Amino acid sequence: MKFNPLLYLVTDSTKYDMQKFLTTLEAACKGGVTLVQLREKERSSRDFLEFAKACKKVTDKFNIPLIINDRVDIALACDAAGVHVGAEDMPVADVRRLLGPDKIVGATTKTVVAAEEAYKEGADYLGVGAIYPTTTKVKTVLTSIETLDEICKTVPIPVVAIGGLNAENISVLENSSISGIAVVSAIMYAQDPKAETTKIKKLVEDIAR
Repeated sequence: MKFNPLLYLVTDSTKYDMQKFLTTLEAACKGGVTLVQLREKERSSRDFLEFAKACKKVTDKFNIPLIINDRVDIALACDAAGVHVGAEDMPVADVRRLLGPDKIVGATTKTVVAAEEAYKEGADYLGVGAIYPTTTKVKTVLTSIETLDEICKTVPIPVVAIGGLNAENISVLENSSISGIAVVSAIMYAQDPKAETTKIKKLVEDIAR
């Protein structure tokens, strides 16, 4: 499946009810996000699936691929575009085997060795970071710009920088070879998500290769 990783929104619904969350997601889609990952670590399977189906109605309207974090079963149940896995989730090779060749598989990597392994196992893109400390409920291990660049040069698939990135600090990536950036709070908790998305996208367009 074709996809554009230029501006990758990773969701965080912890402060929202479903309607406010979907309104924010739609504003981000209107503002120009090119890929969306639904990340719901705390929800039950049934609740996660309900959320995923509702999100997919929004992303489908804008022809934006929806990626599900970690849960292959949820992705299959809602016919999402793919799955993203971290180092402690299901191995990339198993995700690829379960999803088949036509879905998108993404992986979080922090080292060149891990990046090479994920690529060989069938990943379509890599999320690399954290570039800055994050406020999301995930373990933050910072990744240097030098390591990010080395990964970009080592694997032939898109590399997306992630971790605390926003309109004020993404200039640190100007000389890197990234294909895009992933953001969470900068869009999810912006006062005007559509305007902030548009602003960030214009900045990323000048940086991404």
